[in-house]
This record gives sequence, C-alpha cells and structure tokens, in this order.
Amino acid sequence: MIQVFTFKPALHSQTTPATMKPQNLFTTLFEYKTWANDKLFATLVALPWDGQEREKRDATRVMNHVYVVDCIFKSNLQRQPHAYKGLNTEATPALADLRDAVGETDHWLLSYASEIAEAELAENVDFTFVDGSPGRMSRAEMLMHVVTHGNYHRGAVGRILTQIGVPPQRDTLTVFLHSPEHARSAKQR
Repeated sequence: MIQVFTFKPALHSQTTPATMKPQNLFTTLFEYKTWANDKLFATLVALPWDGQEREKRDATRVMNHVYVVDCIFKSNLQRQPHAYKGLNTEATPALADLRDAVGETDHWLLSYASEIAEAELAENVDFTFVDGSPGRMSRAEMLMHVVTHGNYHRGAVGRILTQIGVPPQRDTLTVFLHSPEHARSAKQR
C-alpha cells in the first residue's frame, strides 16, 4: 500500500505542498539525480587528467557501473530483457560518451517517474538478476534503488576527486532543493 507523506511547510520552497504524493517525491528525486549527474560529469570532463589516468579510469568505471545498473532497472521496469551479463561492461567507455548515455537514461527515468500512476508504484515486477537468481521488487522499490544506488556511487567518485585535490561536490539533495533549477521545475508542477 502506498502512503501519502505529510510534511510541514518547508523553508526551501513556497511551492512545496503540505502533502506530497509518492509520484511527486519520485519526480523530485529523479530531477535531483539528473542534476547531480550533470554536475559531476561537468566536473569530470573539465579536469586535466594528465598524470592521473588511473583516477580517471576508476571514476569512469564507477559511473559506468551506475549507468549499467540504471539500464538494467529501466529494462526491469518495462518488463523487458536486457543484454547485461554483469554489473559493469568489460570495456571502459569514453567519458564524454558515458556522459551522453547517462543523460539519455536519466531523462527516461525522470519521464517515467513523472508519468507513473500512484497505483503502479505498488505493483510487483518479477525479473532475473545478472547472476541468474530471481528477483521481485515493487516499481517504487526499483525507483528508490536506482536513486540511492547512484547517490552512493557518486560519493565514491567524489572521494576519488578529493584524493587528487578536487574540492568536494556540492551535490546533496538539500543543495538541489535550494537551487534555482529546482525552484523552476517545482513551479511547473
């Protein structure tokens, strides 16, 4: 059963409703995911990686893993098979190509989260994990997994960047909720 989350009016936005339905929450979370990925990829692409090829490869591999898992769950949400045999690809993609692919998948996930009916969020979907074991999750659980999984691994990339002297990203949900980008999208709802 899907419950309605009730929040006290927030200081961050005058457009935040006192009662937020799960679909609106997922829309906000996927707007945040898209925003945070865009910020991280902009940082990664702009860095001079001379002498830090290992760190660049590691950061790219981590973000590629996130992309692969997003694609797997995109297929699961559609009840379609996918071609992945593992949780990453053998080859490491070019960073610019990965950024473009992640952007397309983020757009699809945001559209899906924005359009899914509240009743569909509780629907269980059977699927097969890449190791061949059976899985079953509700659509809401899958969406939450995609959001939290990406957050975790962006943090890992942030740690790699910190080790090479790049200041930590200001890419938390609270920063996003106070950003002009979020204010614009919240007014459109």
